[in-house]
Amino acid sequence: MFARRIRRIILEQSKRAHVGHIGSALSVADIVGTLYESVLRAETPRDPARDRFVLSKGHAALALYAALRLKGWIDDDTLATFCGDGSLLGVHPEHAVPGIDFSTGSLGHGLSIGAGAAMAARMDGASRRTYVLMSDAECNEGSIWEAAMFAAHHRMNNLIAIVDLNGQQALGYTRDVMNTAPLADRWRAFGWDVAEVDGHDGRALAAAMTTIGELPRVILARTIFGRGVSYMENQIAWHYLPMNDDQYRQALAETDSLA
Repeated sequence: MFARRIRRIILEQSKRAHVGHIGSALSVADIVGTLYESVLRAETPRDPARDRFVLSKGHAALALYAALRLKGWIDDDTLATFCGDGSLLGVHPEHAVPGIDFSTGSLGHGLSIGAGAAMAARMDGASRRTYVLMSDAECNEGSIWEAAMFAAHHRMNNLIAIVDLNGQQALGYTRDVMNTAPLADRWRAFGWDVAEVDGHDGRALAAAMTTIGELPRVILARTIFGRGVSYMENQIAWHYLPMNDDQYRQALAETDSLA
């Protein structure tokens, strides 16, 4: 299973590098796995006709690096440099890495980048689509809604946003920091087609990602922060914490047994 292999790589590399953002990466493992296993149309990372992907929540980059490794677009030696001195594989993704279309990590800007890429495809007369993966906390940002209005005005049906709806962010639960519920109604009010799915159900995700109508589409993917590791799930502390040896062994055992 692609997503399970992504989770294992997330744990292995975060432990080796002794860095955090583990819970965020695990939260999106099924989303990223579905995109790279069965949705994105890209034979090679340099194919000009390829679909574009924007990881707006750039701090979950380790999930993306894992997918690039499983696709064969980066090798084991490159992956093993994650967060090392001089490495291109930092906490946030850089476009110099094969398979990464845009450098990201300044939260709230990814949808604007994606809207620009979708507009460029339309101007080129190309059939490529742009997928943007962002966090629910990014919906606190005004720039998200500016991009949403722009895309709806131009009826960009080649733009698909996926919101990692895990209900938390660095310093608290989203409902307490800035409550955006009911989020589906907000997106509809901005002129988007809205789908709501289980963000850990690969089939439901793939169906939602490949349904193209007349409007830009947003997929509200309900996820569990730290999915697959019991002591991380829905725990704010694991936005930043690294694992110790015992925690690492437990995390591997639990994710390996995840259905």
